Amino acid sequence: MNKATRKATQATARPSGPHAADRHDLIRVHGARVNNLKDVSIELPKRRLTVFTGVSGSGKSSLVFGTIAAESQRLINETYSAFVQGFMPTMARPEVDVLDGLTTAIVVDQERIGSNPRSTVGTVTDANAMLRILFSRLGKPHIGPPSAFAFNVTSVTASGAITVERGARTRTVKETFSRTGGMCQRCEGMGSISDFDLSALYDDSKSLNEGALAIPGYSMDGWYGRIFRGCGFFDPDKPIRKFSKKQLHDLLYREPTRIKVDGVNLTYAGLIPTIQKSFLSKDIDSLQPHVRAFVERVVTFTVCPDCGGTRLSEAARSSKIKGISIADACAMQISDLAGWVRGLDAPSVAPLLAALTHTLESFVAIGLGYLSLDRPSGTLSGGEAQRTRMIRHLGSSLTDVTYVFDEPTTGLHPHDVARMNALLLQLRDKGNTVLVVEHEPETIAIADHVVDLGPGAGSDGGRVCFQGDVEGLRRSGTITGRHFDDRTPLKKKPRAPSGTLPVRGATTHNLRGVDVDIPLGVLVVVTGVAGSGKSSLIHGSVGGHDGVVAIDQSPIRGSRRSNPATYTGLLEPIRKAFAKANDVKPALFSANSEGACPTCNGIGVIYTDLAMMAGATAPCEECEGKRFQASVLEYRLGGRDISQVLAMPVAEAAAFFGTGKAHTPAAHAILERLVDVGLGYLTLGQPLTTLSGGERQRLKLATRMAEKGGVYVLDEPTTGLHLADVEQLLGLLDRLVDAGKSVIVIEHHQAVMAHADWIIDLGPGAGHEGGLIVYEGTPADLVKARSTLTGEHLAAYLGR
Repeated sequence: MNKATRKATQATARPSGPHAADRHDLIRVHGARVNNLKDVSIELPKRRLTVFTGVSGSGKSSLVFGTIAAESQRLINETYSAFVQGFMPTMARPEVDVLDGLTTAIVVDQERIGSNPRSTVGTVTDANAMLRILFSRLGKPHIGPPSAFAFNVTSVTASGAITVERGARTRTVKETFSRTGGMCQRCEGMGSISDFDLSALYDDSKSLNEGALAIPGYSMDGWYGRIFRGCGFFDPDKPIRKFSKKQLHDLLYREPTRIKVDGVNLTYAGLIPTIQKSFLSKDIDSLQPHVRAFVERVVTFTVCPDCGGTRLSEAARSSKIKGISIADACAMQISDLAGWVRGLDAPSVAPLLAALTHTLESFVAIGLGYLSLDRPSGTLSGGEAQRTRMIRHLGSSLTDVTYVFDEPTTGLHPHDVARMNALLLQLRDKGNTVLVVEHEPETIAIADHVVDLGPGAGSDGGRVCFQGDVEGLRRSGTITGRHFDDRTPLKKKPRAPSGTLPVRGATTHNLRGVDVDIPLGVLVVVTGVAGSGKSSLIHGSVGGHDGVVAIDQSPIRGSRRSNPATYTGLLEPIRKAFAKANDVKPALFSANSEGACPTCNGIGVIYTDLAMMAGATAPCEECEGKRFQASVLEYRLGGRDISQVLAMPVAEAAAFFGTGKAHTPAAHAILERLVDVGLGYLTLGQPLTTLSGGERQRLKLATRMAEKGGVYVLDEPTTGLHLADVEQLLGLLDRLVDAGKSVIVIEHHQAVMAHADWIIDLGPGAGHEGGLIVYEGTPADLVKARSTLTGEHLAAYLGR
């Protein structure tokens, strides 16, 4: 090769400009139209912290989760074979023209961790799995493999003959198989046993045929009647009180038995095992309301006397390391457990101890050191669940990953927000792209890049109003920019209480015999760091009493058939008004009943399943997406058909049903409550699956406000609310108090604290470092004293 050729080759190998791989430092979105987004085009810097702001319902989640994260996960799923994709959830491509520069997305949202009764903090974070291995290696006496310490694994022994083929010969060999599990046999690993009030199961003065059973779904006209009449274990025409001992045992406790009724093979089981299998194996909150009411009336749960609620067998509890059993370890506060694990010196399991220590220390670093591993996962708040999911990512060696967070400061005291901000910056500094949907000013302030969507919510949102740095946001004139530095002032003259609600000796969870008099007739804010005992005090000692309406953080459930009209009960008076005006049946005006379009069954779209590929949806050609039969749309109320009414925004519908020919007081009252909580822009027929977390929270608030009660308990009502919406919430709370109600709010938002008439502050720390009243009095005195963490942060918020 001559000199000129060599120089040319070198020039080709080493271009003078930037490397081609360095030109992909942006995530580009062009023409996004998911939900209410209006052809959004935006460029986001990689390896930076970008915060998305805007009023609730402005399109933040649609852009971040429904577009960027969804497409990233869909593209990753497509890298698997068609066989593997057949076992994975199918995902449609988001409505967007161009998505470029995507990296692997890890979504950390606020969805509650599955509330399976067997699920605990330890099982969902792998900490339990590591503890089981640790005790199987170091525990004395040695009782078996890791499964011997698992409360979800039962001990079994089986034996029988198996046929072994070797070459052309076969022979029968007797084999015995055994597996050692750690499940307590009395409670089957649940930690509690159930007792039944038999008098609530049936009326013993009646026979089965006379309708003695009071169990939901157990009708003698259906399948169960056929089994009871044909089983032959008792006479269905004899009153139950006249049953013999054996007959009563067969009715209540008989184990599943194969029977033949009218030539059909069936299985008969007693009422108690059937109820345990069908109702009690599920989380009680997931049951239908009438079934949940039946279970709460009939069943009482008590701690298992054999295992003391630890769920573990005696053998599993007998094996110990330095005097500590696995049950003791799981019951410890995680911050204490981390210290115990660090004190173990066992070179043979050093890698395991290092991994377990890291996991436990991650709990502490993320502000969850007050939890214990045996805490049922269904009892975690949305914020706690989200931070629990973060744990597995904190020590990850992956870089150039896109982390997507949904309001990570939810449920955090201002003291804890600073810690969360440090964790977000830590993930960014490892070379990752961090996208955060957030309303908290303290978190917006640390952003490298801010995207503000709006200007309003629903159909008034879906546009990018601003993108740039935080100082630019302040000067932008957008709703977020104008309210960014808002400060709610202290009340000059707090309301005087009309009485008190005494709480004495409260010991729920970490409370240490708390005595407190909660003022009535005023706005009371209960605050304190996460895990200090706020919810334990209020829900444990106040909620559940007559006249108390408790509105917690549990998510509202609903399918694409559910909408604000069905969830709030609004559709019922609307259907009756249409039926009365047109002299027809109300069922015609329900898309889930007789009025449904027969082609799409009232869904409005036709869905085609394409196996491992994303299913295709198209508007129904018969009803054109209106969901009703054509004949139903001929009936009108106030000049509108039912599909036009369901397409109305709440505010317009409130005016429509408030006066004129369509005047319907029952519907108007519900719509007024929806307007009061700031949901005037929602359409009545919008599927619940398209609502944001903040919108769902306010929808539940509007629904529960209809309940009769003198005391309202609200658990973090500012969740998902924009700074501008908080002002409207404060107005709603004032109206409730002025109407003679007592309002108790569990809250961390400084604006709500400043607006309170009375503050009860718990602490001083979390877990066993909390559980005490550290302050009770007016917000002004709290700011003046600065004697607690809350006082310090509230004073800083007010600039004092």
